[in-house]
Amino acid sequence: MLKKLQMERVEGQRWCEEFSPGYYGLCTAGGMLSAGVTHLAITPLDVLKVNMQVDPLKYRGISSGFITLWREQGHSALWRGWSGKLFGYGVQGGCKFGLYEYFKRFYTDLLVNQQRSVIFFLSSASAQVFADVALCPFEAVKVQVQTQPHFARGLTDGFRKLYVNEGLSGFFKGLFPLWGRNLPFSMIMFSTFEHSVDLMYRKVIQRRKEDCSRAQQLGITCLSGYVAGSVGTVISNPADNIVSFLYNKKADTIREAIKKIGLVNLFTRSLPVRITIVGPVVTLQWFLYDTIKVFTGLPTSGGLTRHQKDPNLLLQ
Repeated sequence: MLKKLQMERVEGQRWCEEFSPGYYGLCTAGGMLSAGVTHLAITPLDVLKVNMQVDPLKYRGISSGFITLWREQGHSALWRGWSGKLFGYGVQGGCKFGLYEYFKRFYTDLLVNQQRSVIFFLSSASAQVFADVALCPFEAVKVQVQTQPHFARGLTDGFRKLYVNEGLSGFFKGLFPLWGRNLPFSMIMFSTFEHSVDLMYRKVIQRRKEDCSRAQQLGITCLSGYVAGSVGTVISNPADNIVSFLYNKKADTIREAIKKIGLVNLFTRSLPVRITIVGPVVTLQWFLYDTIKVFTGLPTSGGLTRHQKDPNLLLQ
């Protein structure tokens, strides 16, 4: 009886009900905040990563690359493109997390007897398509600002110059490589996260999410987020290299970029720095995102949703 009263009290503190318009709006806001803040924080690593991809002979490693950037361009170079990171990835994160929650409910209701992995793949892919369309103009400006010191002073100036130089198409020339990078990453990341959360509760803690404290739930979120980010990084690394080549005019087509980079380098170039970036970033994103959920009285992410309480699904 006491447990029931406690659950009812928590329910009463919710800002909105799950799967309501307010819930999707809250998830979108949480995604914007978590993605924008985390990507802003790792701007120096992102600057180094992009330069390593464009000029690997000059920027050979993480420590030597930072020294070269600092010595030749000053400490301000490490924060070049910060506004594109904050606003671009904030918009992308809002679309990615908010639409993922929406599509997960949509596909669960539409594909009633389908395995959960298929639901996660479809939901994350659908959300990422829209998220990358929103990100693409910001990414186009950010990459050129980071690798061409005199291209623009910032985001606003960069938008203007890119439009004057290349027209509207210049903002979206990297959309297909972005999809090539982010779609596999998002599909693997969300699916790995969901299954990791489920595995942690069923096999490690061996308790339902509802029976765990908020601190335990957020701990599982962080562990699952790190695993998901690291696995997704390896899958998406080739497309990330292609994006940097295209935006910096090192190649005119995807085929030409692959030829110049080389098949082995496509998978290995900048991979250590990307793992250094993406693993902690994805972990922090999920932590901030779920913290916002907790503070608004909602359950943390992952595992079965309220309308999926079918014990048969636990075996899939």
